[in-house]
Amino acid sequence: MPRSTERPAQRQKSTAYVALGANLGDARATLDAAFVALASLPGTALQAASSLYRTAPIDSSGPDYLNAVVRLDTTLAPRALLAALHAIEDAHGRARPYRNAPRTLDLDLLMHDQRRRDGPALTLPHPRLHERAFVLRPLAEIAPDLVVPGRGHVKVLLPDVAGQRVDKLPPC
Repeated sequence: MPRSTERPAQRQKSTAYVALGANLGDARATLDAAFVALASLPGTALQAASSLYRTAPIDSSGPDYLNAVVRLDTTLAPRALLAALHAIEDAHGRARPYRNAPRTLDLDLLMHDQRRRDGPALTLPHPRLHERAFVLRPLAEIAPDLVVPGRGHVKVLLPDVAGQRVDKLPPC
């Protein structure tokens, strides 16, 4: 029987935005390692990374967070990407003792193209994206014209979170 010369169908690339945060341990080193881990995911390329931002915890306690946002081109489907994000968190000692606990690493899937999904394991876009300056400021840095499905342009959402402290850190 002749072998097929057809290649398996390749999944089309999607653009995903991921928020990174950490406020335990060496947060800067953890975020640096997370950037590398994200860029190393199968079928994924890191296209842009925001500056780091220092932010006060919201609905949480503990020390200030370091936050950033990245844009990925990925062939991973949303749930597969979320599973990969959780694996990276776990590899960096993420514990979930209670809701909004301080953390060594937090990776949130903000958007996956313009998909909308509302499920128990995954909601897209992220349900609190538009309420968090620590997400919107770095997101606006790398994608100022981005439209969040059901919410509008990132730059139009920013004034609503202007009262939340977000300090851009100088590069290392």
